[in-house]
Amino acid sequence: METAPHTVTAFAGFTRLAAGLPADVAVAVQRALSAQPDVSVLVFDDTRGSVVDLDLRGDAAAVRRRYAPARPDDTKAEAGEGPAAKRGRGRPRLGVVSREVTLLPRHWDWLATQPGGASAALRRLVEDARRARRDTDAARAAREAAYRVMSALGGDLPNFEEASRALFAGDRPGFETQLSDWPGDVRKYLLGLAYGAH
Repeated sequence: METAPHTVTAFAGFTRLAAGLPADVAVAVQRALSAQPDVSVLVFDDTRGSVVDLDLRGDAAAVRRRYAPARPDDTKAEAGEGPAAKRGRGRPRLGVVSREVTLLPRHWDWLATQPGGASAALRRLVEDARRARRDTDAARAAREAAYRVMSALGGDLPNFEEASRALFAGDRPGFETQLSDWPGDVRKYLLGLAYGAH
């Protein structure tokens, strides 16, 4: 299954400077800082809302190479395949690594009665929970991402506390109202993070 490419967004103050793949954004940030060394730039992960530190050493080509998407061979090594893979416990060829799970005796007793054994039963339980909570978990993660960006960019802007309460209450109209006096690029990005399509 293909995953969406990892993207980031850079702000120079309250103005959106660049958005897209890390290599493209890193080059744009490098150019902006060359033109205005005193400008304050923050780069955010578009999925988590966390601040991303970019290594801008070297020329634009060096920066672009540093943030180029991983090659398939690199992905295999990270997944436990290929020559560079470190072999350990579990089934690394399948992407399975051994981890510790602590359960009570009654849990182990129940798992022992399940078809396929404890591991198969635990996998089924996790997959069922993931499916059942997909929308709830996605909404929570989106709110948390928006809050991280709000804190970094808008902590001193008007109605920050009220906007935060509306965000975590799931009150979109209230959230939009509290952001109405915020800079346009910041407002648009926060709404995109919290509710999609940034």
